[in-house]
Amino acid sequence: MDEKNYTGIIPGHSDGLVITSQSTAQLSDEESARILFEKAKTRLLLVNNWQELAGEFMAAFQITDENGTAISGPVQKGNYFKIDIPGPGTKAGEGYDWALVEEIEEYNSLNTESIGIRVRPAPNPITDNPDIAHFYSEESTSTFTVTREFTKVTAAVYDRNTKPNTDSGGMMDHVRNVLVGIAGMFSFSKIQWENFTNGLVKDL
Repeated sequence: MDEKNYTGIIPGHSDGLVITSQSTAQLSDEESARILFEKAKTRLLLVNNWQELAGEFMAAFQITDENGTAISGPVQKGNYFKIDIPGPGTKAGEGYDWALVEEIEEYNSLNTESIGIRVRPAPNPITDNPDIAHFYSEESTSTFTVTREFTKVTAAVYDRNTKPNTDSGGMMDHVRNVLVGIAGMFSFSKIQWENFTNGLVKDL
């Protein structure tokens, strides 16, 4: 699968696993493709609704501000993802996994439109604990994109430099992060992201 990196925010890969999930909708004409792209873009930016797109077994996402206060509306750079995954959470994250929205970029040309959101595992913004409150390491990133190329609309998730977080928290967090991180790398992330990308480009 070729990367849809028109925005330039998918990082290079140096270590860990590469996990890529893509779903594509082929439309009959460019006007229909533009309409679907705008729908998919809106769905992508409304992160609080992601679980509805992928089904109840996907993690639940809540956008927060820099203080960890829940907010609604489209996601913005500098927000946090407060993630409630199935199973036990971390002590450092007070039961949740946290990721910082470090980039949101758009690209537009005559026949191509694209938007990308990149997030990175982060400390819990509600506390002063500097430990990364996520089952993936700080080097790991997830980039979520929606792209229109002529009459084709593609939704994708690119996990890069993906490794379990073995450096944060006490023994219980360490064991939990290794177990959940390995499960995420080899099965859970791929399944949930494929359901998610399918939901982004469904023509409803």
